[in-house]
Amino acid sequence: MAVYTRLGAEEMGAIIATFDVGSLVSAKGIAEGVSNSNWLIETQDEQDIAHRFILTMYESRTDISDLPFFLDLLDHLAANGCPVPRTIHDRDGASHRFHQGKALALIEFLPGVSVSDPTPGQARAVGAALAQVHLSAAGFGDTRANSMGLKAWQQLLGDCGHEGLASIHPELARIVDRELAALEAGWPTDLPRGVIHADLFPDNVLMLGDRVTGLIDFYFACTDITAYDVAVTHAAWCFSADGTQFIPALSTALLEGYESVRVLSPEEHAALPLLARGAAMRFLATRAYDWLNTPADALVTPKDPMAFARRLKFYADPGNAGVFAA
Repeated sequence: MAVYTRLGAEEMGAIIATFDVGSLVSAKGIAEGVSNSNWLIETQDEQDIAHRFILTMYESRTDISDLPFFLDLLDHLAANGCPVPRTIHDRDGASHRFHQGKALALIEFLPGVSVSDPTPGQARAVGAALAQVHLSAAGFGDTRANSMGLKAWQQLLGDCGHEGLASIHPELARIVDRELAALEAGWPTDLPRGVIHADLFPDNVLMLGDRVTGLIDFYFACTDITAYDVAVTHAAWCFSADGTQFIPALSTALLEGYESVRVLSPEEHAALPLLARGAAMRFLATRAYDWLNTPADALVTPKDPMAFARRLKFYADPGNAGVFAA
């Protein structure tokens, strides 16, 4: 989440009035994240009851034609008992609207906080919640190709160029060239597929203690290798923020939590080291691109690409493959 578009008080009030959620009380920009503009909205209804929502305005990285997939998926998962926010439809029944040429949606606010230093108990709960999403999404009728797959990584890193990558770290271009070649040569094509979250970082999970109260920000959700989603979540949860330290207890708990709901096949276990290299490369690519291209006046701080280059080095070491063993 972030704020790239600024809206005045009158504009914001007019937007909120198109939903049957009461009168606007406040709107606070949310600085975290890198993809869309977001605000925490507070309203008050006719009974003077306060309500909270998240308003999202979709910026350049989101393909507007994908919004029905994202928003219908939220409603499907919520209806099947997953801890995800519902979409608030407007007075005309639409799941999203347009303002000054940009699409926006209002999403249910869920209680809980995002953890910065997760415990094994929290990692176990997140693993189980992710597996619940994978099983529940099997009944979702729509599909979406992964717009942030291997070809996108190649494009983003190509746009960065060797010179741009070297400005981030002298060794980064060499790392990228080597690992992209390995991923292209070895990426699996015969593993179970389904709808995945594809971006389940700690800041996209709301928790109260060891209980998951909300999985949020499904705007990279797509149809892809299910175990790849496990690898993405592993890369996001099982290291220190800067990627210098792997935390075995979190890894064990996350995988145990996932398999308490959905058991990974031997083939999925065997593929996880390479899938995790891909997960690390995916976030290295987007972070490197954002590092070089985020507008200076955006209310967001670009994240260090090297944090995922370090994860990539860990996953590429054959001696570490055992962390994914059955």
